[in-house]
Amino acid sequence: MLGLTSSLWPIHYKPLPDELLSCWLVRLAHGHGMKSQTFCNVIFGNRIQIWNRDIDRLAPSWLLDELSRRTGTSSEAVLNTTLRTYEGLLYRQFRLSGALHWILVLKMYHRKQEGHGLQFCPTCLAEETTPYFRKSWRIAFNTVCTHHGTMLLDRCPKCSVAVAVHRLDISRSVDVEFTPLSFCHICGFDLRDAPAAEPISYDAATTALLLEANRTFDVGGNSSPEWNWGRYSVMHQLCRLMTSRYKHVSLRQFVLDQVGIRDTPLAKGHISFEMRSIEERHHLAQLAAWLLVDTDRRLTEAWRAHAVRYSVLMKDFIDQPIWYSAIVEKFSNWRDRIDE
Repeated sequence: MLGLTSSLWPIHYKPLPDELLSCWLVRLAHGHGMKSQTFCNVIFGNRIQIWNRDIDRLAPSWLLDELSRRTGTSSEAVLNTTLRTYEGLLYRQFRLSGALHWILVLKMYHRKQEGHGLQFCPTCLAEETTPYFRKSWRIAFNTVCTHHGTMLLDRCPKCSVAVAVHRLDISRSVDVEFTPLSFCHICGFDLRDAPAAEPISYDAATTALLLEANRTFDVGGNSSPEWNWGRYSVMHQLCRLMTSRYKHVSLRQFVLDQVGIRDTPLAKGHISFEMRSIEERHHLAQLAAWLLVDTDRRLTEAWRAHAVRYSVLMKDFIDQPIWYSAIVEKFSNWRDRIDE
């Protein structure tokens, strides 16, 4: 314990490429031979609760500063383990409460994680000497591994429970120094052994567009300048409209008919895209991306087919990009609609 009181901890791992803060903090705890909760109690005191929130999103500045000081890691590198660095790209402005566009929801409740908000690629976990969880795996439209081309998973394939790295040492008796973080905290299944499934692709151009959208978040990858906050926000708006319950909106069915595929059963109720299963998100993202491949022409066709209205395309869409507004403004006069 004495070593933990000095400025630099005895074990001061640096964050791995694209590693999530929660994963890094658990690795630091286990590196010291301690459970994650015990480690945080020793360092920060019993009165301060770390694991009762989504710390990847809501980590306080004092926690980041302390990690920087105790591990000899730059403040920038520490901040980069959090989801806040997606501000201005995936969502317009960070906020402490409420949903953030494209950020999967963990649904934390008394340190328990009830939402399937952390995805993983079993092959990525298996290839690493130290298995760890990536920040990009918290992005809702990211359903396919950009490195292996296989589907990500959002739960343990054996017991279907959500992945919760910080609970690995709470629910089970494990040797924290030698147990990889790839084990399920409930049933003990090694997520590295999960089968890698090929993704279902509805359209080659759509698949390529989504892959490009995801590669923006690859470490050291070649991101496309076309993928900025404006384009991601339009895709989010289209994904939202795919499950719209507005009267006279049948945009999802229109795209299904154009692509020639059957619909996927969706969970009932007012469920945000960020809270849906990976199967539903994979389905809806492809439908929205199909429109993005040729937005002007395909949205115009949908409007002419009475699948969507001008008012709905603009509804609750704040600060839409100019190019999107220019397309949709053409639909403001219903008299210009030509039934075909």
